[in-house]
Amino acid sequence: MKIAWIGAGVMGQGMYAHLVKQNHDVHVFTRTPSKIKDVSNIHIHDNIKDCVHDCDIVFTMVGYPTDVEDVYFSENGILANVKQDAVLIDMTTSSPQLAIKIAHSTSNKVLDAPVSGGDSGAKNATLSIMVGGNEDVFNDMHPLFSCMGTNITYMGTQGAGQHTKMCNQIAVAGATAAYSEAIIYANENNLDVANVFNAIKSGAAGSWQINNMAPRALAKDFEPGFFIKHFIKDMKIAKQEMQNKNISLEMLDCVLHMYETLADQNLENEGTQALIKYYKK
Repeated sequence: MKIAWIGAGVMGQGMYAHLVKQNHDVHVFTRTPSKIKDVSNIHIHDNIKDCVHDCDIVFTMVGYPTDVEDVYFSENGILANVKQDAVLIDMTTSSPQLAIKIAHSTSNKVLDAPVSGGDSGAKNATLSIMVGGNEDVFNDMHPLFSCMGTNITYMGTQGAGQHTKMCNQIAVAGATAAYSEAIIYANENNLDVANVFNAIKSGAAGSWQINNMAPRALAKDFEPGFFIKHFIKDMKIAKQEMQNKNISLEMLDCVLHMYETLADQNLENEGTQALIKYYKK
């Protein structure tokens, strides 16, 4: 199958590599091709028009809703250049309203399919994938999703995948703040923090964040599996969606403020586990 992939960041490269392994014909466009670590068995293009030409499936995995808007709606973007029967799948965490806009702007079949699982999930093909759009199209695309993830769920009509990802990010915000505060508490009471997490990770406090991200925070490894700047973007999307309904999510607002404080300290390109630095001012 001829597949176009737009966006080759931390997540994107890990994800499309699994499609390559399944012998799909993968064509890639990214604004920074120098960052692609493995150029074998892929075709790299210097513009979207050439990348999507005659492709059966177009995946997008970019940074921000503004980037999604640009790659789909610009004069040289996807909608103006893709063939009419291609399936368009946006895996960026983006605005639910933008997902609906894309679907309503084309006769192409469109899915919104954001993911969770970070860089390790992308590398190991263990991502959770939340999909909105037509269920028959979802079923047709399921084999491709299965190349990249293990928990693949159809959530409903257009935008439902993005709304589900907002639920995920709200829960992640709370879990990240929780393990960060647990580290501070343990340190202040002279406990071995790693041993504390070993004691609690299989109990009621256990979580993916404790198992995967807390060890990075303890090791002072702040390399981004997921950028602070992108998490801020996600939390702002969730906040705006709820403001539209006149509802305030106080925990989300609190954690968003913490991350914005770190961004003001020029830490926006570190991983989300760097939240621990907020408490060590």
